[in-house]
Amino acid sequence: MSHSRSSLGEVLHLFLRLGVTGFGGPAAHLALMEREAVEHRGWITHEQFLDLIGGCNLLPGPSSTQVAMALGYIRAGWVGLVVAGACFILPASLATLALAWAYVRYGHLPQVAGLLYGAKPVMVAIVAQAVWRLGRRALRHWSMVLLGAACGAAAFAGVPPVAVLLVAGGLLLAIRLQSTQSGRAAGVALLPLGAAGGVPGLGLGTMALVFAKLGVVVFGSGYVLLACLQADLVDRLHWLTGQQLLDAVTAGQVTPGPAFATATFLGYLLHGWRGAAVATAAIFLPSFFLAAAVGALAGRLRRSPLAGPFLDGVNVAAVALMAEVGFSLGRGALVDVWSWTLGLASAALLIAFEVNATWIILAGAGAGIALRSFF
Repeated sequence: MSHSRSSLGEVLHLFLRLGVTGFGGPAAHLALMEREAVEHRGWITHEQFLDLIGGCNLLPGPSSTQVAMALGYIRAGWVGLVVAGACFILPASLATLALAWAYVRYGHLPQVAGLLYGAKPVMVAIVAQAVWRLGRRALRHWSMVLLGAACGAAAFAGVPPVAVLLVAGGLLLAIRLQSTQSGRAAGVALLPLGAAGGVPGLGLGTMALVFAKLGVVVFGSGYVLLACLQADLVDRLHWLTGQQLLDAVTAGQVTPGPAFATATFLGYLLHGWRGAAVATAAIFLPSFFLAAAVGALAGRLRRSPLAGPFLDGVNVAAVALMAEVGFSLGRGALVDVWSWTLGLASAALLIAFEVNATWIILAGAGAGIALRSFF
């Protein structure tokens, strides 16, 4: 399959911009990709985009990064996948690396509260708009609406995201099979890797194994990653203190792009510049191969009489999970009259005037810094 340079240039331009401005976590990243790749550029349909989200949510690793890679693969082949992944990951990793350097040099993180204060309300508006648009396509029947409500309730109750996705897919598949009185069962076994081991000698090879294992076995959001990092790096290997891990996760949250860029900060703490490079490469490398499989197989799966209904159920659950994350983000972001004003103004600009989300994010971040400085 040949792809023009213009297609590759589109991939580079879009994901480099999203890598620089993509604050707010996976739900916000997916909302931005849906707006840019589906609404504005028409690379794929809304239904195909939902299938990518559903497929990547079933994989270990950073789901929004894998969707970016899969979009790059669909648009410009293997080179597009690599370019999309690199452009989305590198800005976050470089920003996190700069914070790690400042943390080691000065003993604390630079003040970034104002930036988050202004950027997060904008992201709430972007997520809400995406949930509305994708939900109208995923919830096509009353049974899907009921399933979506059940998935949302399960997510709020703390059920692991992967369990919500798998059960939703299985339920809808069972309903379809029962209605046709045909079909056969299928299953997938997930075999977690053994712990990369040993007493912390801080060798690059051992560190690479630990972070590669995390890239292969961590399902769900950055909060799941936090739990796994605590279990491996703090409790088992004793490479870091709990406070150092918390500071690293904070750095990953205040920079744009994937939360898995926290690995860059941790690698720098453990082994300097080389450690940052090794940890970043190790934790993200599995996603390049997994995302390629989703991008290549999504269309075939949709045509399968078994996989199609399963994907429908997974897509319903994915929208419900996005809504739950958006609600949680809103509770933390809309805390006073100024943040509510930023959020509502952002929603108006997005829906009524269709202003480019990138400019709204930058304006929100700037407004947050100014408000924190004067109030």
